[in-house]
Amino acid sequence: MRRYRSTRPPDTALEERIRTLAGQHPRYGYLRIWALLRRAGQAVNRKRVHRLWRKLKLQVPRRRKKKRYVSSGQVPLRAEHPNHVWTWDFIYDTTADGRTLRCLTVSDEFTREGLALRTRRRFPATRAVEVLEGLLVEHGAPRFLRSDNGPEFIAAKLKDWLKAHGIQTCYIEPGSPWQNAYGESFNGKFRDECLNMEVYYGEAEAQAVHERYRRQFNTERPHSSLGYLTPVEFKARWKSGAGGAAPSPPEFTLWCQSGQGGMQKTAARIRRSRTVLAPASALGVALQRCPYPPRRSVDSVTGRQ
Repeated sequence: MRRYRSTRPPDTALEERIRTLAGQHPRYGYLRIWALLRRAGQAVNRKRVHRLWRKLKLQVPRRRKKKRYVSSGQVPLRAEHPNHVWTWDFIYDTTADGRTLRCLTVSDEFTREGLALRTRRRFPATRAVEVLEGLLVEHGAPRFLRSDNGPEFIAAKLKDWLKAHGIQTCYIEPGSPWQNAYGESFNGKFRDECLNMEVYYGEAEAQAVHERYRRQFNTERPHSSLGYLTPVEFKARWKSGAGGAAPSPPEFTLWCQSGQGGMQKTAARIRRSRTVLAPASALGVALQRCPYPPRRSVDSVTGRQ
């Protein structure tokens, strides 16, 4: 049996040229390399380039998708009383001249109270420790301090200071901002109601405006998850014995939308939720506190209540 042998001359020069172009453009496929050859004035067939491309094993590897970190979707370590869990984080803004402002926010997860709001151009770990020292004098020490893994929050000086005062750290998992839900909620309100509404011409002016907002947030702004009480009012009721566990926002929202006769439906929806919820007693406290009557459900077809 005789086999056919090609009599065409070797493509050594073309192979070398293709290999050179592939080295210069490692993410180009054979079609783009063929286009470059044609643009350079070399008359070559597309199928020929494809054949040599496969012969030289220059196929572009497909990029593998990065494995995403899969979290439980839950908020670990829910606060059960004031000074149980504090959360702190940084939020950024700029002055009119474009220079950066760093705002350190500290809040109590149980009462939703904004404990501190400090604004500086630079905020090293030593200044963060100074802020905490002032808060400990005014409010006492928390049991846990929740934050992300930013460089200021994992500094050795800060860790030593927290250890000396018996405060445990609670770092959220990477890429899981929902685990710091209360801190993110405060930062979102601060951004929407203050930072986006103001123009600052200096650091001192920004600090004065932010401190005014913090006091207003604590004493005047009603909080939906606290039964439309302010954080200061909620804290005072809890200390007097009239309050209980702080209701979570999903529970309160579901109750207000369900009506007085929808408690069983609300409980079922809560059980299906992926988030970690407060004890059932917390929902009862929220029901007693809500100063507004619940909405009545309206049938979308008949229009009857």
